Amino acid sequence: MKIIEPHIHMIARTTQDYERMARMHCVACCEPAFWAGYDRTSAAAFHDYFTHISEFEPTRAAQYGIDHYCWICINPKEADDLELAREVISFIPEFLDKPTVLGIGEIGLNKNTANEIKAFEMQVDLAVEYDQLIWIHTPHLDDKLKGVKIMLDLLNNRSDIDRNRVLFDHMEEHTIEMVLDAGYWAAMTIYPITKNSPERCIDTIERYGKEKILCDASGDWGPSDPATLHDAIFEMRMRGHREEDIEDIFYNNPCRFYGQNSKFKHKPVR
Repeated sequence: MKIIEPHIHMIARTTQDYERMARMHCVACCEPAFWAGYDRTSAAAFHDYFTHISEFEPTRAAQYGIDHYCWICINPKEADDLELAREVISFIPEFLDKPTVLGIGEIGLNKNTANEIKAFEMQVDLAVEYDQLIWIHTPHLDDKLKGVKIMLDLLNNRSDIDRNRVLFDHMEEHTIEMVLDAGYWAAMTIYPITKNSPERCIDTIERYGKEKILCDASGDWGPSDPATLHDAIFEMRMRGHREEDIEDIFYNNPCRFYGQNSKFKHKPVR
């Protein structure tokens, strides 16, 4: 069975991780723009970063038969600096036509500050103006529910948002239902400290079904592993789920969401 890694920060991974992913039947991965492990010192550093994930990472992935795609934005952790955010947002459009760029993301909130909300709205405006898919980061731990409600309220009050083209990531048991009920896509991140375990992800799928749901590994600078997707696949198999349902979650659903951008070349198998 082929799989797609919907959200992973390969800039933080070794080339050996690409080889491991290929051995685990990963045919494509998607890298949202995010924090570098430190706050960048200038907008120029973001420009270099966007160039790296849109040009260099695809060549590294291609050595192992993996198609690498990315998303462009100023991330919520650094967006609290509005002067910096405006400067970065000003050159995002020059990256949107690149052949591996799928949309604006991962935008969202970190601490739910007024400046983060403003930067989020500016980038939603940009996505609408350029007809881009939107990938949303939701806060960690205690700030998550509040942040999700804030962003849902902002988006639900707009008439220019196609909810089928927006995904909320890092969903957990207390947030996923409101996102799905509002008509957006939802992704659960398998991450050992601040997010879900494979077992929790499969519990949620069993409760809410498989429509408009993805699982991803994130795989950044903290304790994480691209193989966690396979831990979730194994968990589904051990619980007796049908292979076609497993394939829907880990291959077809990413194709359905990303396929709304014609640059994404993989198609659902049914």
